[in-house]
Amino acid sequence: MPKACGWRRKGSRRTPVDFRFRRETLRFKQNAPSPSAERSLSRPDTSEHAYTRKAFRTHADHGKDAANFWLRAMPQGEVTEMAVSVAVVGLGFMGVTHYRSYKKVKGAKVVALFSRDPKKLRGDWRSVRGNLPTETGGQEDLSGIKRYDDLEAILNDPDVDLVDICLPTYLHGEATVKALQAGKHVLVEKPIALTLRDADRMVETAQKVKRFLMVGQVLRFFPEFRLLKDLKESGQYGRLKGLHLKRMISKPTWASDNWFADPKKSGGPIIDLHIHDADFVLFLFGMPQAVFTRGFIDPQRNTPEYFVTHYLFTDGDITVTAIGGDAAMPKLMFEHGYDAYFERATVQFSSQWGKPPVLYTADGKQREIRLKAQDPFVAELQYAVDCVRENKPPKLLDGESARNALLLCLKEAESLRKGKLVKVTG
Repeated sequence: MPKACGWRRKGSRRTPVDFRFRRETLRFKQNAPSPSAERSLSRPDTSEHAYTRKAFRTHADHGKDAANFWLRAMPQGEVTEMAVSVAVVGLGFMGVTHYRSYKKVKGAKVVALFSRDPKKLRGDWRSVRGNLPTETGGQEDLSGIKRYDDLEAILNDPDVDLVDICLPTYLHGEATVKALQAGKHVLVEKPIALTLRDADRMVETAQKVKRFLMVGQVLRFFPEFRLLKDLKESGQYGRLKGLHLKRMISKPTWASDNWFADPKKSGGPIIDLHIHDADFVLFLFGMPQAVFTRGFIDPQRNTPEYFVTHYLFTDGDITVTAIGGDAAMPKLMFEHGYDAYFERATVQFSSQWGKPPVLYTADGKQREIRLKAQDPFVAELQYAVDCVRENKPPKLLDGESARNALLLCLKEAESLRKGKLVKVTG
């Protein structure tokens, strides 16, 4: 029995409401059969239960204020025993990664999937590829999971609490806003969007409908990078005065329709890739006053291919730089890392080493820093699910912070294009 989020009637063992308003408002629908695993709700519904589903939608539209009331009534930190029902929208590299990661997330259940590829909806994922050592291809048994080829239908599925959007970046804005307006919490892959206009609309919609907008800035959950945040906050080795970040890949050719190659759809590497490090700079130091970026342009795509940014802060004692791009040759598919200079220690890390970060201390010693093994994608999704279950603001995946990371990337692109320092304003 889920824990109550409102009040329990005296003398009754029944809990009137849990954090998901649908569990109580849909009691009249409990005898209606679920769509079959193969049926898409995009087709006309002529079943005897069509009226029931239509009635729910009407009821839900009039019940948003009540739903928001019950959401607010739930004490922060209160945990419901009922699993969060998740819909994964998009079955490319990240969608498949997220789907398989949810199997290890406590308190979550994937109940619906979306793709316009019929093979993927049948569980044939052999065409899915990526550039990280995560499980991608193969075949998956999707029995018992609703599968959609219509985006509107899955976003309005009343059985879904959290929509996990793993679509190409240029589709993020519209899909996110529609999901939020349908009363869902949303986790959308990074980058939040390609334009500040879309990002602002997403953030404002979430605030208006009182739902969580979370953005998958997963670098915050990599143990090697979280280490820097912990060391900086603890002050164990003094101030973090210097940081150099590195993120390089070869051309991302693994998408089925090669949408990464079109900057109008992906933003190019200075947005799609580099936003990890831009976000991490914000995570550690806050927004810089200005940026100065140099690099070279890929003439075929007319987008930055290799770039170096210097972030300028009010505190002149802090020096932060980052390099990024997709100029590497095919065999060097992915590398990220850093050199971090504290007052009394230096920490270095590269994913190419195949070993933990190395700590150099003022006493002349060096050692590897053994970190607790953690799948960053599982950790990220566990955090998102916990925030929904506990009605806890998702500070680590905050939509507004992701919007600011996009702003920073756009300012860096402007600096590279103009060849001069560019001020950063909110």
